[in-house]
Amino acid sequence: MAVRSLFQACLLAPLISVAAANPIKGKIGSFAETQKLADPSYGPVPGQDPLFSTYYGKDAPFPGYLRDVVLPTKKGPPGTDDVVWQNLLSAEWIIFDFYQKAVESFNASSFVAAGYPNTTYQRIQEIRNNEAGHLRLFQNMISATSVKPGACEHQFPFYDATSFLALVTVLEVSSMAFLTGLVQDAKMSSSQAAMLAIAETETRHETWSLLEIWKTNPFAGPSDTVFPYANQILDTTNGFIVPGSCPKLNPVYPSPRQGLPALSAGKDTKSLLPGATISLNFTDPTNQPSFMPDCQYYAVFFHGIANISVPINTTAWPEHEIHVTIPKQFETKGVIAAVVADTPGAPTKETVVAGPGIILEQPAALAVALL
Repeated sequence: MAVRSLFQACLLAPLISVAAANPIKGKIGSFAETQKLADPSYGPVPGQDPLFSTYYGKDAPFPGYLRDVVLPTKKGPPGTDDVVWQNLLSAEWIIFDFYQKAVESFNASSFVAAGYPNTTYQRIQEIRNNEAGHLRLFQNMISATSVKPGACEHQFPFYDATSFLALVTVLEVSSMAFLTGLVQDAKMSSSQAAMLAIAETETRHETWSLLEIWKTNPFAGPSDTVFPYANQILDTTNGFIVPGSCPKLNPVYPSPRQGLPALSAGKDTKSLLPGATISLNFTDPTNQPSFMPDCQYYAVFFHGIANISVPINTTAWPEHEIHVTIPKQFETKGVIAAVVADTPGAPTKETVVAGPGIILEQPAALAVALL
Protein backbone atom coordinates (compact mmCIF):
# COMPACT_ATOMS: atom_id res chain seq x y z
CA MET A 1 0.00 0.00 0.00
CA ALA A 2 1.40 3.37 -0.92
CA VAL A 3 2.19 6.22 1.41
CA ARG A 4 -0.15 5.13 4.14
CA SER A 5 0.19 2.56 6.81
CA LEU A 6 -0.93 -0.77 5.48
CA PHE A 7 -2.77 -1.16 8.73
CA GLN A 8 -4.97 1.71 7.62
CA ALA A 9 -5.14 0.31 4.11
CA CYS A 10 -6.64 -2.93 5.31
CA LEU A 11 -9.00 -1.15 7.63
CA LEU A 12 -10.38 0.91 4.76
CA ALA A 13 -10.19 -1.71 2.01
CA PRO A 14 -13.42 -3.53 1.13
CA LEU A 15 -12.47 -6.73 2.95
CA ILE A 16 -15.05 -6.30 5.68
CA SER A 17 -16.63 -3.52 7.68
CA VAL A 18 -14.74 -3.09 10.93
CA ALA A 19 -17.97 -2.10 12.61
CA ALA A 20 -19.50 -5.41 11.60
CA ALA A 21 -16.58 -7.58 12.68
CA ASN A 22 -16.79 -9.60 15.87
CA PRO A 23 -14.57 -8.20 18.64
CA ILE A 24 -11.93 -10.29 20.37
CA LYS A 25 -12.81 -10.82 24.02
CA GLY A 26 -11.04 -14.06 24.83
CA LYS A 27 -11.71 -16.37 27.76
CA ILE A 28 -11.07 -13.86 30.49
CA GLY A 29 -9.42 -15.07 33.68
CA SER A 30 -10.09 -13.43 37.01
CA PHE A 31 -8.55 -10.15 38.09
CA ALA A 32 -6.91 -11.92 41.01
CA GLU A 33 -5.29 -14.52 38.77
CA THR A 34 -4.10 -11.81 36.40
CA GLN A 35 -2.26 -10.07 39.25
CA LYS A 36 -0.12 -13.18 39.65
CA LEU A 37 1.57 -12.12 36.41
CA ALA A 38 3.47 -9.53 38.47
CA ASP A 39 5.70 -12.43 39.50
CA PRO A 40 8.02 -13.16 36.54
CA SER A 41 8.29 -16.79 37.62
CA TYR A 42 4.52 -17.38 37.47
CA GLY A 43 3.32 -19.68 34.70
CA PRO A 44 5.09 -21.19 31.70
CA VAL A 45 8.39 -19.55 30.72
CA PRO A 46 8.90 -18.52 27.07
CA GLY A 47 11.84 -20.38 25.59
CA GLN A 48 11.54 -23.15 28.18
CA ASP A 49 7.97 -24.39 27.71
CA PRO A 50 6.71 -25.92 24.44
CA LEU A 51 3.37 -24.18 24.97
CA PHE A 52 4.77 -21.18 23.13
CA SER A 53 5.65 -23.25 20.06
CA THR A 54 3.67 -26.46 19.75
CA TYR A 55 0.29 -25.94 21.41
CA TYR A 56 -2.46 -26.61 18.85
CA GLY A 57 -5.67 -25.88 20.75
CA LYS A 58 -8.23 -23.21 19.90
CA ASP A 59 -8.41 -21.71 23.39
CA ALA A 60 -6.11 -18.78 24.10
CA PRO A 61 -2.80 -19.97 25.61
CA PHE A 62 -1.18 -18.41 28.68
CA PRO A 63 -1.11 -15.49 29.29
CA GLY A 64 -3.58 -14.50 26.56
CA TYR A 65 -6.66 -15.20 28.67
CA LEU A 66 -5.43 -13.03 31.57
CA ARG A 67 -6.42 -9.69 30.09
CA ASP A 68 -6.64 -7.23 32.98
CA VAL A 69 -4.08 -4.58 33.84
CA VAL A 70 -1.32 -5.91 36.10
CA LEU A 71 -0.91 -3.37 38.89
CA PRO A 72 2.47 -2.24 40.23
CA THR A 73 3.71 -4.15 43.27
CA LYS A 74 6.27 -1.56 44.36
CA LYS A 75 6.43 2.20 44.76
CA GLY A 76 9.09 4.23 43.03
CA PRO A 77 10.06 5.76 39.71
CA PRO A 78 9.40 3.80 36.52
CA GLY A 79 12.15 1.71 34.99
CA THR A 80 14.35 3.27 32.34
CA ASP A 81 12.57 1.63 29.41
CA ASP A 82 9.15 1.03 30.95
CA VAL A 83 7.28 3.34 28.55
CA VAL A 84 8.85 1.63 25.54
CA TRP A 85 7.85 -1.81 26.84
CA GLN A 86 4.36 -0.60 27.73
CA ASN A 87 3.92 0.59 24.14
CA LEU A 88 5.18 -2.72 22.84
CA LEU A 89 2.95 -4.77 25.17
CA SER A 90 -0.14 -2.81 24.10
CA ALA A 91 0.76 -3.44 20.47
CA GLU A 92 1.38 -7.11 21.19
CA TRP A 93 -2.13 -7.54 22.59
CA ILE A 94 -3.41 -6.45 19.18
CA ILE A 95 -1.18 -8.90 17.31
CA PHE A 96 -1.95 -11.78 19.67
CA ASP A 97 -5.69 -11.19 19.38
CA PHE A 98 -5.38 -11.06 15.58
CA TYR A 99 -3.91 -14.55 15.44
CA GLN A 100 -6.13 -15.88 18.22
CA LYS A 101 -9.22 -14.69 16.34
CA ALA A 102 -8.01 -16.56 13.24
CA VAL A 103 -7.37 -19.75 15.22
CA GLU A 104 -10.90 -19.57 16.59
CA SER A 105 -12.51 -18.62 13.26
CA PHE A 106 -10.83 -21.09 10.89
CA ASN A 107 -9.60 -24.67 10.74
CA ALA A 108 -7.13 -26.54 8.56
CA SER A 109 -9.69 -27.14 5.80
CA SER A 110 -10.44 -23.39 5.57
CA PHE A 111 -6.99 -22.79 4.11
CA VAL A 112 -6.75 -25.97 2.06
CA ALA A 113 -10.07 -25.16 0.39
CA ALA A 114 -8.71 -21.70 -0.49
CA GLY A 115 -5.69 -23.27 -2.18
CA TYR A 116 -3.05 -22.85 0.51
CA PRO A 117 -0.68 -25.53 1.89
CA ASN A 118 -2.16 -28.04 4.32
CA THR A 119 0.26 -26.83 7.01
CA THR A 120 -1.08 -23.24 6.96
CA TYR A 121 -3.45 -23.51 9.93
CA GLN A 122 -0.75 -25.21 12.01
CA ARG A 123 1.73 -22.43 11.21
CA ILE A 124 -0.84 -19.83 12.24
CA GLN A 125 -1.30 -21.61 15.56
CA GLU A 126 2.46 -21.65 16.05
CA ILE A 127 2.73 -17.93 15.31
CA ARG A 128 -0.14 -17.35 17.76
CA ASN A 129 1.87 -19.26 20.34
CA ASN A 130 4.97 -17.15 19.66
CA GLU A 131 2.90 -13.99 20.12
CA ALA A 132 1.62 -15.31 23.47
CA GLY A 133 5.25 -15.75 24.47
CA HIS A 134 5.90 -12.15 23.46
CA LEU A 135 3.10 -11.02 25.78
CA ARG A 136 4.81 -12.70 28.69
CA LEU A 137 8.28 -11.48 27.76
CA PHE A 138 7.08 -7.88 27.50
CA GLN A 139 5.19 -8.08 30.79
CA ASN A 140 8.36 -9.24 32.49
CA MET A 141 10.42 -6.41 30.96
CA ILE A 142 8.21 -3.78 32.65
CA SER A 143 9.42 -2.96 36.14
CA ALA A 144 7.41 -3.66 39.30
CA THR A 145 6.79 0.10 39.73
CA SER A 146 4.80 0.46 36.50
CA VAL A 147 1.48 -0.77 35.17
CA LYS A 148 1.57 -3.67 32.73
CA PRO A 149 -1.15 -2.80 30.15
CA GLY A 150 -4.12 -5.11 29.79
CA ALA A 151 -5.98 -6.07 26.63
CA CYS A 152 -8.56 -3.95 24.87
CA GLU A 153 -11.24 -5.46 22.65
CA HIS A 154 -10.15 -5.65 19.02
CA GLN A 155 -11.78 -5.94 15.61
CA PHE A 156 -10.05 -7.00 12.42
CA PRO A 157 -11.02 -6.58 8.75
CA PHE A 158 -10.86 -10.16 7.50
CA TYR A 159 -13.70 -12.45 6.56
CA ASP A 160 -12.05 -15.48 4.96
CA ALA A 161 -8.72 -17.29 4.70
CA THR A 162 -7.34 -15.11 1.90
CA SER A 163 -8.20 -11.75 3.46
CA PHE A 164 -6.70 -12.95 6.75
CA LEU A 165 -3.44 -14.01 5.08
CA ALA A 166 -3.21 -10.68 3.27
CA LEU A 167 -3.41 -8.91 6.61
CA VAL A 168 -0.78 -11.29 8.05
CA THR A 169 1.74 -9.99 5.53
CA VAL A 170 0.78 -6.39 6.24
CA LEU A 171 1.13 -6.76 10.00
CA GLU A 172 4.34 -8.77 10.00
CA VAL A 173 6.18 -6.51 7.57
CA SER A 174 5.03 -3.42 9.48
CA SER A 175 6.23 -5.04 12.72
CA MET A 176 9.72 -5.26 11.28
CA ALA A 177 9.61 -1.59 10.26
CA PHE A 178 8.49 -0.25 13.64
CA LEU A 179 10.89 -2.41 15.64
CA THR A 180 13.84 -0.70 13.98
CA GLY A 181 12.55 2.54 15.48
CA LEU A 182 11.64 1.08 18.83
CA VAL A 183 15.20 -0.15 19.32
CA GLN A 184 16.30 3.48 19.01
CA ASP A 185 13.84 4.53 21.72
CA ALA A 186 15.22 2.03 24.23
CA LYS A 187 18.06 3.20 26.47
CA MET A 188 19.28 -0.05 28.00
CA SER A 189 21.40 -2.43 25.96
CA SER A 190 19.44 -5.37 27.40
CA SER A 191 16.22 -3.86 26.05
CA GLN A 192 17.76 -3.29 22.65
CA ALA A 193 19.00 -6.88 22.50
CA ALA A 194 15.59 -8.26 23.49
CA MET A 195 13.87 -6.18 20.79
CA LEU A 196 16.36 -7.40 18.21
CA ALA A 197 15.57 -10.99 19.19
CA ILE A 198 11.84 -10.32 18.78
CA ALA A 199 12.42 -8.64 15.40
CA GLU A 200 14.25 -11.74 14.21
CA THR A 201 11.26 -13.89 15.15
CA GLU A 202 8.88 -11.56 13.32
CA THR A 203 11.12 -11.81 10.27
CA ARG A 204 10.77 -15.60 10.35
CA HIS A 205 6.99 -15.23 10.42
CA GLU A 206 7.12 -12.93 7.40
CA THR A 207 9.52 -15.23 5.56
CA TRP A 208 7.09 -18.11 5.99
CA SER A 209 4.26 -15.97 4.62
CA LEU A 210 6.23 -14.86 1.58
CA LEU A 211 7.52 -18.33 0.73
CA GLU A 212 4.56 -20.57 1.50
CA ILE A 213 1.59 -18.30 0.94
CA TRP A 214 2.62 -15.81 -1.75
CA LYS A 215 5.34 -17.88 -3.46
CA THR A 216 7.59 -14.82 -3.40
CA ASN A 217 11.36 -14.52 -2.99
CA PRO A 218 11.72 -13.51 0.69
CA PHE A 219 15.14 -11.89 0.36
CA ALA A 220 14.84 -8.17 1.00
CA GLY A 221 18.28 -7.02 -0.10
CA PRO A 222 21.25 -6.23 2.14
CA SER A 223 19.23 -4.37 4.80
CA ASP A 224 15.67 -4.16 6.02
CA THR A 225 14.19 -0.69 6.28
CA VAL A 226 15.03 1.51 9.25
CA PHE A 227 12.21 3.85 10.28
CA PRO A 228 13.10 6.02 13.28
CA TYR A 229 9.67 6.91 14.71
CA ALA A 230 8.11 3.72 16.00
CA ASN A 231 5.16 5.38 17.74
CA GLN A 232 3.94 6.83 14.47
CA ILE A 233 3.48 3.31 13.10
CA LEU A 234 2.03 2.03 16.38
CA ASP A 235 -0.54 4.82 16.35
CA THR A 236 -2.09 3.45 13.16
CA THR A 237 -3.02 0.24 14.99
CA ASN A 238 -5.48 2.16 17.15
CA GLY A 239 -7.91 1.54 14.32
CA PHE A 240 -8.16 -2.09 15.46
CA ILE A 241 -9.21 -1.12 19.00
CA VAL A 242 -12.91 -1.00 19.89
CA PRO A 243 -13.44 2.55 21.21
CA GLY A 244 -13.85 2.70 24.97
CA SER A 245 -12.86 -0.94 25.48
CA CYS A 246 -9.39 -0.53 26.99
CA PRO A 247 -8.78 -0.98 30.72
CA LYS A 248 -9.14 2.36 32.47
CA LEU A 249 -5.66 2.12 34.00
CA ASN A 250 -3.90 1.46 30.69
CA PRO A 251 -1.42 4.20 29.76
CA VAL A 252 -1.94 6.21 26.59
CA TYR A 253 -1.11 4.09 23.54
CA PRO A 254 1.31 4.84 22.13
CA SER A 255 3.00 7.25 24.49
CA PRO A 256 3.72 9.90 23.39
CA ARG A 257 1.04 9.98 20.70
CA GLN A 258 1.15 12.52 17.85
CA GLY A 259 -2.14 11.62 16.16
CA LEU A 260 -0.87 12.41 12.66
CA PRO A 261 -3.18 12.44 9.63
CA ALA A 262 -3.38 9.13 7.79
CA LEU A 263 -2.24 8.90 4.17
CA SER A 264 -3.43 6.80 1.29
CA ALA A 265 -2.56 6.35 -2.33
CA GLY A 266 -5.31 7.36 -4.73
CA LYS A 267 -7.72 4.71 -5.91
CA ASP A 268 -6.33 5.05 -9.44
CA THR A 269 -2.89 3.75 -8.37
CA LYS A 270 -1.61 1.15 -10.82
CA SER A 271 1.85 0.51 -9.41
CA LEU A 272 3.75 0.96 -6.14
CA LEU A 273 7.14 0.13 -7.57
CA PRO A 274 10.07 2.56 -7.48
CA GLY A 275 9.60 5.10 -10.26
CA ALA A 276 5.79 5.00 -10.12
CA THR A 277 3.89 8.27 -9.67
CA ILE A 278 1.05 8.19 -7.18
CA SER A 279 -1.42 10.68 -5.73
CA LEU A 280 -1.73 11.31 -2.01
CA ASN A 281 -5.07 11.15 -0.27
CA PHE A 282 -5.70 12.14 3.35
CA THR A 283 -8.42 9.72 4.29
CA ASP A 284 -9.71 10.90 7.66
CA PRO A 285 -11.97 13.94 7.18
CA THR A 286 -11.65 14.77 10.88
CA ASN A 287 -7.84 14.79 10.82
CA GLN A 288 -6.47 16.71 7.87
CA PRO A 289 -2.99 18.23 7.50
CA SER A 290 -2.46 21.95 7.54
CA PHE A 291 0.03 23.15 4.92
CA MET A 292 1.57 26.57 5.41
CA PRO A 293 1.58 28.56 2.15
CA ASP A 294 5.20 29.66 2.47
CA CYS A 295 6.60 26.25 3.42
CA GLN A 296 8.10 23.60 1.14
CA TYR A 297 6.97 20.08 2.00
CA TYR A 298 8.52 16.76 1.10
CA ALA A 299 7.58 13.14 0.75
CA VAL A 300 10.37 11.36 2.59
CA PHE A 301 10.90 7.73 1.60
CA PHE A 302 12.87 5.41 3.89
CA HIS A 303 14.39 2.26 2.38
CA GLY A 304 17.24 0.20 3.81
CA ILE A 305 19.26 2.48 6.06
CA ALA A 306 18.85 5.55 3.81
CA ASN A 307 16.08 7.98 2.93
CA ILE A 308 15.30 10.17 -0.07
CA SER A 309 13.22 13.36 0.03
CA VAL A 310 11.04 14.40 -2.91
CA PRO A 311 9.60 17.97 -2.95
CA ILE A 312 5.82 18.07 -3.32
CA ASN A 313 3.48 20.86 -4.35
CA THR A 314 0.83 21.46 -1.68
CA THR A 315 -0.28 24.95 -2.74
CA ALA A 316 -3.38 23.80 -4.66
CA TRP A 317 -4.47 21.15 -2.19
CA PRO A 318 -7.23 20.17 -1.45
CA GLU A 319 -8.71 21.35 -4.73
CA HIS A 320 -6.02 19.44 -6.62
CA GLU A 321 -4.34 16.20 -5.65
CA ILE A 322 -0.73 16.03 -4.52
CA HIS A 323 1.37 13.79 -6.74
CA VAL A 324 4.75 12.26 -5.98
CA THR A 325 7.07 9.76 -7.63
CA ILE A 326 8.49 6.93 -5.55
CA PRO A 327 12.29 7.25 -5.90
CA LYS A 328 13.44 5.07 -8.78
CA GLN A 329 16.80 4.57 -7.06
CA PHE A 330 15.31 2.09 -4.63
CA GLU A 331 15.67 -1.62 -5.24
CA THR A 332 12.34 -3.42 -5.58
CA LYS A 333 12.89 -5.32 -2.35
CA GLY A 334 11.52 -5.31 1.18
CA VAL A 335 9.46 -2.31 2.22
CA ILE A 336 9.56 1.45 1.86
CA ALA A 337 8.31 3.67 4.69
CA ALA A 338 7.07 7.13 3.72
CA VAL A 339 5.97 10.31 5.48
CA VAL A 340 5.10 13.87 4.53
CA ALA A 341 7.48 16.27 6.30
CA ASP A 342 8.31 19.96 6.39
CA THR A 343 12.06 19.28 6.40
CA PRO A 344 14.16 17.12 4.05
CA GLY A 345 14.95 13.78 5.63
CA ALA A 346 12.35 14.23 8.42
CA PRO A 347 15.19 14.54 10.96
CA THR A 348 12.85 14.67 13.99
CA LYS A 349 9.38 13.29 14.65
CA GLU A 350 8.09 16.85 14.94
CA THR A 351 8.96 17.51 11.29
CA VAL A 352 6.53 14.79 10.18
CA VAL A 353 3.10 16.22 9.31
CA ALA A 354 1.37 13.10 7.94
CA GLY A 355 1.92 9.38 7.78
CA PRO A 356 3.77 7.12 8.02
CA GLY A 357 2.99 4.63 5.31
CA ILE A 358 4.45 1.27 4.42
CA ILE A 359 4.93 0.55 0.74
CA LEU A 360 5.00 -3.21 0.36
CA GLU A 361 7.39 -4.30 -2.40
CA GLN A 362 7.15 -8.06 -1.80
CA PRO A 363 4.61 -8.96 -3.10
CA ALA A 364 3.93 -5.58 -4.69
CA ALA A 365 0.76 -6.84 -6.38
CA LEU A 366 -0.80 -7.50 -2.97
CA ALA A 367 -0.26 -3.88 -1.93
CA VAL A 368 -2.06 -2.59 -5.04
CA ALA A 369 -4.88 -5.06 -4.51
CA LEU A 370 -5.50 -3.65 -1.04
CA LEU A 371 -6.12 -0.11 -2.30
